[in-house]
Amino acid sequence: MTVAFTPCRACQMLPWLLALYAGASLLHFSHNAEYLAQYPNLPAAWTRADVYLAWCCVTAVGLSGYRLYHRGCLRVGLIVLTLYGGLGFDGLLHYTRAPIAHHSAAMNLTIWAEVAAAAVLLLNVASVATCRIRLNCGDCRPTIVGAVMNGGCARGA
Repeated sequence: MTVAFTPCRACQMLPWLLALYAGASLLHFSHNAEYLAQYPNLPAAWTRADVYLAWCCVTAVGLSGYRLYHRGCLRVGLIVLTLYGGLGFDGLLHYTRAPIAHHSAAMNLTIWAEVAAAAVLLLNVASVATCRIRLNCGDCRPTIVGAVMNGGCARGA
């Protein structure tokens, strides 16, 4: 089954998929923080606070990317959103410390939910980038009164 979105639909879906990924990421990081001792072979020095701080830093990347994008810095915003989506695959690093079978079902579920949400976000960002940059779609550009497009970033907004 193939799922295809029109570029304008991709633009409309971006904030929702960003929220979906942020939620899946929070679920995984929260589970990681609350059951830190049960995760196999994680550094003993890590604390719950460290895990939540890491989530805040990762999420700040996503929020910064969306803010740049929404303010008209399209290319920079989409690049930062791509980096944010890529961070969603870091959960797979758990499997470099121990095999899947050594993780509980809940651990595996939260890891794979985050990875899946990140993959969907990245596909959406690619669709938005195709619309906005390659096809120069006017239907889904942010409305910035008096802005001049210069290098993918709106100036004078």
